[in-house]
Amino acid sequence: MNQHRPILLIHGGAGTRALSRAQRRWLEQALVEGHGALREGAQAIDAVEASIRILEGSGVFNAGLGSNRQLDGVTRMDASIMEGLGLRAGAVASIEDVAYPITAAHLVLKETAHVLLAGPPATELARYFKLAPRPSVIKQIRRRGKRHRLTERALRTAKLFETMSKAKFAWRDRHGRETVGAVALDGRGTLAAGASTGGIDVMLPGRVGDTPLIGCGIYADNRAGAVSMTGWGESIIRVAVAKEIVDRMVSGASPGKAARAVFTHLISRIRGEAGALVLAPDGRFAIRHTTPRMAAGHWDGRGKLVIRDRFEE
Repeated sequence: MNQHRPILLIHGGAGTRALSRAQRRWLEQALVEGHGALREGAQAIDAVEASIRILEGSGVFNAGLGSNRQLDGVTRMDASIMEGLGLRAGAVASIEDVAYPITAAHLVLKETAHVLLAGPPATELARYFKLAPRPSVIKQIRRRGKRHRLTERALRTAKLFETMSKAKFAWRDRHGRETVGAVALDGRGTLAAGASTGGIDVMLPGRVGDTPLIGCGIYADNRAGAVSMTGWGESIIRVAVAKEIVDRMVSGASPGKAARAVFTHLISRIRGEAGALVLAPDGRFAIRHTTPRMAAGHWDGRGKLVIRDRFEE
């Protein structure tokens, strides 16, 4: 069996906000521990999960413990994970009360015959496997109970749409902050990709972005490459960006050229905004973004690890 040099790429979201010192420290920890697992022989998919769990648990990114609330005050999260050997994938959408949604997504892959579970059934799966809850769950439930006693469902829905209407002009300026993700290549030559998010700042209950949608937010295929996305989810979905990048790599494009071509299409057709981690089976990679900043890093175990929030061509 050919041996490959393990490599790990991670991101903490694309947008306008500069990388904070706290976020830099957590990204560094995720790189060190995730790549350490790869060096010790871990599979790429397990290293991706481990890295994302660190970022979810940090509370300084919009994922896991740091997730946004939707307009009804409830935190609903999305996550997905995929490995490139057998194209196996698992995802959860609108999951609640879970500290590490990426682990719930991995459970869907390992323990069910499905790819995506959404809403309360996803939450029940996490509870069945005794995944750690978010620490603020009890307070959320109490607040939710008080709110539901004070309003009718129709009135609440009307207020949500009214709020969304007032906020729509600011929405795109606030989107895409601090979603997290990772791609990895292990010593066996297997690729994996994953992502986790608490959504956007202003969103209707039940809104689902690109993160849990295979081919949109992530994709991994050992024959071509692995991709983890961040940015404006609605635009990423409409172009199916992750799969489009991988398809261009199948045709021979390098990670950088594939990402650049798809981003050009994304901007010209729908003025979309995105950032991507792109990793090829031979270890070549690119980190690209159309936004002013993208918090990300990479390490192959040699020299200093790289973490910054701008990656130029």
